[in-house]
Parts: sequence; C-alpha cells; structure tokens
Amino acid sequence: MSDIIQLLPDHVANQIAAGEVVQRPASVVKELLENAIDAGASSITLLLKDAGKTLIQVIDNGKGMSTTDARLCFERHATSKIKDAKDLFNLNTKGFRGEALASIAAIAHVELKTKQDNEEVGTAIKIEGSEVISQEVVSTAKGTSLAVKNLFYNIPARRNFLKSDTVETRHIIDEFQRVAMAHPDIAFQLHHNGNEVYHLKESNLRKRIVAIFGNKMNEKLVPLDEQTDIMKIRGFVAKPSYAKKKRGEQFFFVNDRFIKSSYLNHAVNNAFDGLLENGYHPTYFIYFDVPPNTIDINIHPTKTEVKFDNEKALYAILRATVKHSLGQYSVAPVLDFNRDATLDTPYQFKDKPAVSTPKITVDPDFNPFKNNTVSAAPPKKTSTQSTPSSPSFNTSYKSDTGSWESLYVNTYDSVSQEKLFESEKETETGKTFQIQKKYILSTIKSGVVLIHQSLAHQRVLYEEFLTNITVKDANSQQLLFPINISFSSSDIEMIFSIKSDLESAGFVFNEFTKESVVIGGIPTSISESQISLILEQLLDDLKLEVPDASFSHYDVMAKSFAKSLAIKTGTVLSVKEQETLVNNLFSCKEPSVSPLGKPTFKTLTLQEIDNIFSN
Repeated sequence: MSDIIQLLPDHVANQIAAGEVVQRPASVVKELLENAIDAGASSITLLLKDAGKTLIQVIDNGKGMSTTDARLCFERHATSKIKDAKDLFNLNTKGFRGEALASIAAIAHVELKTKQDNEEVGTAIKIEGSEVISQEVVSTAKGTSLAVKNLFYNIPARRNFLKSDTVETRHIIDEFQRVAMAHPDIAFQLHHNGNEVYHLKESNLRKRIVAIFGNKMNEKLVPLDEQTDIMKIRGFVAKPSYAKKKRGEQFFFVNDRFIKSSYLNHAVNNAFDGLLENGYHPTYFIYFDVPPNTIDINIHPTKTEVKFDNEKALYAILRATVKHSLGQYSVAPVLDFNRDATLDTPYQFKDKPAVSTPKITVDPDFNPFKNNTVSAAPPKKTSTQSTPSSPSFNTSYKSDTGSWESLYVNTYDSVSQEKLFESEKETETGKTFQIQKKYILSTIKSGVVLIHQSLAHQRVLYEEFLTNITVKDANSQQLLFPINISFSSSDIEMIFSIKSDLESAGFVFNEFTKESVVIGGIPTSISESQISLILEQLLDDLKLEVPDASFSHYDVMAKSFAKSLAIKTGTVLSVKEQETLVNNLFSCKEPSVSPLGKPTFKTLTLQEIDNIFSN
C-alpha cells in the first residue's frame, strides 16, 4: 500500500494558519498595532479604507528592522520575542508566536517599508499570497509602515463571510480602543476613509479613557488603587447610577494586555451587589499588574483568555478593592466604627455642665376654634359617647352603628367593592383579559389565544416602521429647538456611516462634531424624548450584530425602533388597548413571530384545554 501522508506546501500551511490568526480585518489591526508597540513606538497611526477590506496600514516610529529582519519576519514562526521554551512562561511582549505576518501575507497584498535609526536608507518589500514580488532599497522615515491591501483576495469564501462595513469598522474600533487604553503613554491616530476618528495624545490613564469615550465619562469614574504582595490593581469603575443594560464598556487588562474573564467579571458584579437595578451592568476599566511567571497567556489563539496561578486570591482582592473604592468615595454606604473627631465636644465646652432638657408645657383647654362661629354648625348635644378631638369631625358624622371611623371604613369598602364589581363586569363582557401585566388572553371559537404583549407590539411597530421607511416617503417633524446629543467618537463615526439611511427614515441632522450630533428633525412616529433611547439601541444592535446588518440598515433600524418603543412588560392596558393590539397584530404579514424571531402568541384549542383536566 502506498504512503498517503504528505507535507503541505508552505503557502497552503500559511492559509490554514491564517484561518486561526486572521478572522476579520480587526484581527490584522490587533496584530499590527501590537507589533508597533513591541517595536518601542511612541506614536502609531492606523489608516483604514472600506472597513479594512481594501486597506489596513499601520505607521509607527519604532526602532524599525534591518534588511535581513524585514525579509525574515514573513517566515512562519519567525520571532524576536522568545529564544527557548522557558521564555513562554515569562513574557513581557504582545506577540511571541511568530505566525502573524506570515499568515497575513498569505491572504493579502502586503507592502512593508522599514528603517532603523542608524541607517541612511530603509527596505521596501512587496508580497502577494506568500510570494515575494519585490525587495528594494527605499528612502523612508525611521520606524515601520506596513500596508495590508485586499484582504482575503485569494479566499473569496472567507471574504463573503465578512459583515457590513459598519459592523467590521465597529470591530476594528474595539481593537483600537483596547490597545490605546492599555498604553496611554503612546500617541494614537485612527483615520477611516480619509476621516479622522481618533487623535489621542500621550496622556495618563484617566485622560485616555475620557478621550476615547467622551468628556461625560470623566464625572462617572471612581478610581481604584490597591497593591498587594501578589498583584497591583489600578483603574476605574463607573458610579452605579451610570450602569447600563448592555455590557459594552467593561475592560480587564493584565500586564497591559486586554483579556476576557467571566470569573473576574463576577467579582466586580459581586462588589456592586445591592447598588444596581436588576438587569443593569457596571462599567469598569481595571488593570492588573502581576508577575509574568504567574500567568499563562498561550491558552487561546487570540490571547484574550489568561490562566492565573492564584485565581481565588485575585477574585477576593478585586471584590474588596471595588467595594472599598465605592465606599471611600461615598458612592456606597459603609460602616465606619472609627471615632470621627469632628463630632467631639469642642475643648472650651468640655468641662461645662450638660445642658438641661427644656420642659414642654401644653394647655389642654386650648381650642383655636373656640371664638369662631360656623353658621351651618349643628346644635351642640350632650352625650356620654366620646367624640373625636379633631375639629374636622363632629357628632353629625356619627352613624347608628358607631363612630365616624366605622362609617369611613364601611364607605371605603363599599366603594372598593363597587369598583371591583364594575371591573369584573367590564372584563366579562370584553373579548380580552390581561394576565400579570405581560400577556393578553383572547377568546376565539376554537379555544383561546395567549399573546405576549411586548413581542406582539414589536411586530406591529416593526412592520409599520419598515413600510414607512421603504415604501412610503418618510415624514419628518421639525424640532423647534434642535437637540444636541453626546456620543463617543466611535459612535459618531457609526451614526455618520448610516446617516443617509437615518435621513430616509425621517431624521434631519444639522451638524456632526467629534463628540456630539445636532438633530433638527425626527420621524413623525417618535417623540422628542425617545430620540436618545432609539439611537443608543440602534448603535447597540449594530455593534452586537443583532440582527445581521448585511441585509439592509433599514431592516436593522426598523427592528431597533420597534424594540425601543414597544410597550414593556408591566404596562397596564385597558380593554380597548388590548383589543386594538390584538387586531393590529393579526393584521400583520407575519403575526406569529417578533422581529427577532420569537413567538408572539400561542393558541390553545378546547381539546388541548380538556386534555389538561382529563388526566
């Protein structure tokens, strides 16, 4: 039998490796930015075109590479970060595996320009699909410029799996933010399609966070600072009043490397116990400095998961640190059993006798109405039965059964029972019943229909919005006073990218700045107070790719609008409102599912109901 095992060609092996390293344009951005940091750069610029699909270029002023290194860096497992296996357990750099550039070069057109400080000229190399096209001497600035063009040009199937430009740009910005927050001492710039998105100057940690997420973030931050024998914790948590329903702004960094950890996230949530509303999540930017030999960062291809030697100790210290900071800055109530000197008796009063308690005298015969005459007052009667001392009641309020108190209670009971009777009567004659302020029960000939009121309303609003946006001409209502809404720079970029779609829906934008947008008109179907809520929900849906934006931004917008404006669980509906919602639902094209595919109602036939009680 002939041999069947063979070695893969280098270009095929590189493409397979690229599948692990390069999942989308953001993966390339992460690798190139980390290489620039490892090169000792103090200024890094990221240039993008078409969400990185056409161009990703990183320019740094680091130490650069020699001619030999410039050629060798594109070979598989070529690295300057480790010499032997022991170095894997004492890493102080970002990259170390040596397959990033080789993988990128296998699936894109790559152009490299680099020069060291002590050299007069640099080196330029062009590579297409792992094949070196040219290598020549070039005049260039100190540092490295690496341009990645036409990503996945030779793997069209992978390129087709990429999301819309808006979604891919969001992923790139996420990676950029993580790297920039980990290194506030480095200046960063980000340009997309010729527009400047970020221009971050060298600064401290707090200023860097504020520069990325907007000036409003500054007032939200509560600092953390704790140092122990096994680790140092620094950073910030946001005040509980600024908690969000989404988990977007939650960042952990270990030795200046972004990581994800549900275990550590649980510790932070535990520290906020009792301070957050149900369903809300805290915002935090937490940095850990630990000895490199106590962590393993090689357990995940993207190096975002880290294994700690002393996880339980880290959990306890983190929880205590967050709790302490919230209490120290009067964000959370604390018990302090230490004596507060400001509450002590002043020195000059120390030896003086204690102040006696003043006596209070009351005139039991005082009556403010004694000299007032009321024309409609009944004649005074003498009775042995006691009457209330309050001037608001007199003997004319007595009933045959007892005092005014019993009459008042009986009257209240009779009124309540009458209202209850009327309510039952109204419900019995109606066609719908509301259950637990969440469901609507409607009777039909064959049985009953149980409807989820919020999901049903989402379906109604979704089809209404989609029709108004795509079929009809969207109507706008001009605002008497334009509204200025603040967003982060990345959110402004995302809103600007879908500006034409939002205008088709009825929005009118007067001005865009780096941190705010001025809105002069809104769709007639929404109110002024709902604008911020709708835009925030739309941004969250685009960031989380729920739903997939590859079909149309109109569809995303209609689903986000419907989810934001639909009646919520807990809303009390009148019988007329219930019937209107039911009628509108069954007038929809797809009444059985919500815009996100959840069932809106369940039908129970009489046979199914009988079967419940037949056993």
